[in-house]
Amino acid sequence: MLHTRFKIILFVIAIAILPSPVFAQTQSYEDWLVGIRKEAAQQGISQATINAALYNIQPKQRIIELDRKQPEGTKTFAQYREQIVSQTRITKGRQLIKDHYQALDEVEKQYGVPKQFIVALWGIETNFGSNTGGFGVVEALATLAWEGRRATFFKKELINALKIIDAGHISAANMKGSWAGAMGQNQFMPSSFNAYAVDGNGDGKRDIWGTKKDVFASTANYLKKSGWKTGQRWGRRVTLPAGFPKSMLGPKIKKPLSHWASQGVRQYNGSPLPTDDITSSIVAPDGVNGQAFVVYNNYQTIMRWNRSTYFATSVGLLADAIAQ
Repeated sequence: MLHTRFKIILFVIAIAILPSPVFAQTQSYEDWLVGIRKEAAQQGISQATINAALYNIQPKQRIIELDRKQPEGTKTFAQYREQIVSQTRITKGRQLIKDHYQALDEVEKQYGVPKQFIVALWGIETNFGSNTGGFGVVEALATLAWEGRRATFFKKELINALKIIDAGHISAANMKGSWAGAMGQNQFMPSSFNAYAVDGNGDGKRDIWGTKKDVFASTANYLKKSGWKTGQRWGRRVTLPAGFPKSMLGPKIKKPLSHWASQGVRQYNGSPLPTDDITSSIVAPDGVNGQAFVVYNNYQTIMRWNRSTYFATSVGLLADAIAQ
């Protein structure tokens, strides 16, 4: 009995010291905002921007709910791919390359990133700019920074957002994005904007919300600075031999192409893998019994945009389909 009571006491103590799932904020939002306004001024942000962006905003409970919400279910890659790499999106992507050919061609020549990858990312992120999110970015980031679960990250993003406004790229009122603060037609976080967004059309602003040339150039610049290799494909579909070990799957397992060939990996049409001995990985988002791909450096580069094999593989497949 004593042993049982001791275990119960230990259990109660353990529960008591676990982090609470409720991220209660003891400081009032208005008091917290006073501190943020002071910090923004210390960072050199003008009083005009602080007045425009950090007054008359309130925390949004819906944003907190979305941040805490756990996925209710999971999709297989096959289900995800069917939704993301749809024929409708492929057809629209091809048409948009025709509609914006000159701008895309200039960007491709400058950055070395093919048009179809720029358009594929545009299509997957915001359905070609039609769904960029309706939340005020400053209000969303302030809510998340005050709420506290990831306060340090979101406070840095908030300061970055204020710098973007202060530089005149967009007004506080027009800075719209997702509930987590991802902005514009290519869904850059403010830190990514400051690192990678460029003025594609030469008007002095980096407008990823409404200027297509800026959207295209910023996307290409992100990929180029993240390691994109011009002239190299992202990967190709392959077949795996029976008994291929699960432990060898994933973008972190990097081997020469000849290694996979020696293990019996072949192109999907049955022909041998190319002889180019470049570094590569095998990814199979649904496991060894699902679709498998040999992927190269540019796949790894796409994963720096979004570290999901579902996402990166779909970008490659959509880009290939658009280019056909």
